[in-house]
Amino acid sequence: MKKRERAFAVLPTLLTLGNAVSGFGAITYAAKLGPEEVSAAEPFLLTAAFCIFLGMLFDALDGRAARWANQSSEFGAQLDSLCDAITFGVAPAFLMRQFSAESVFHPRILWMIGALYAVCAILRLARFNVETDEEDSHDHFSGLPSPAAAGVVASFPVAMYGIRRLVENASENVAGIAATVGEALDHTLPIATLAVACLMVSRIRYSHVFNQLFTGKRSRGHLIQIVFTVAVIFIVREMAVPLIFCYFAFASPLRAAWQRVVMPKFRPAASESHG
Repeated sequence: MKKRERAFAVLPTLLTLGNAVSGFGAITYAAKLGPEEVSAAEPFLLTAAFCIFLGMLFDALDGRAARWANQSSEFGAQLDSLCDAITFGVAPAFLMRQFSAESVFHPRILWMIGALYAVCAILRLARFNVETDEEDSHDHFSGLPSPAAAGVVASFPVAMYGIRRLVENASENVAGIAATVGEALDHTLPIATLAVACLMVSRIRYSHVFNQLFTGKRSRGHLIQIVFTVAVIFIVREMAVPLIFCYFAFASPLRAAWQRVVMPKFRPAASESHG
């Protein structure tokens, strides 16, 4: 019996280590970008982005496998955070630095943004370990989860691939618009990286999408969100990836800012009209 339990314990560990290998693969492929133009190294950046998404898949499965095998442990939690620091901390920061090499930002500024992102991801993971216990329901997160922040960064090379493909096959007018959008992505990614770095160490409340979709009670709102997401993917294809991740990352802080800053200004006027 103990031998069988030991065999089950190996599976979550292998899945967690697969996360780390994916992060290392992302760094390896992103490092293939040299002094040549970014477009020449685009396939490597796209592969690096896919490695980060693969790490997200391993990260989603290892906890499930540990609970299924009844092998949750402090060792597994610490190992998970160490691997997350590679895949969702260092790898996205390096990918951003390589992807935006030809942007308007000075290389030193890009390095500082990447370093800040990596530091914030590590702080986010350490805080999660300290504040979360085994009995936590995991329905919500305090601060943007590091996999979601990494998804925002990794989605830009995917969108760039779709834009390059559109430029090659579309009409002249559409190709011109797509090229402009592609240039904007180079300049936008460092700003988005800085924003999600700050959101990771914030106290803004984020819902646990995976748990709510697959284990919790699914409301009509969840069904509408799924249908809307599928429609967006079908219509805009590769561009849907940054839209979905950016919506998850920035919708909650924008909603919180609206309720804290804008709504109080309307409440006195409403109370005066009733009075």
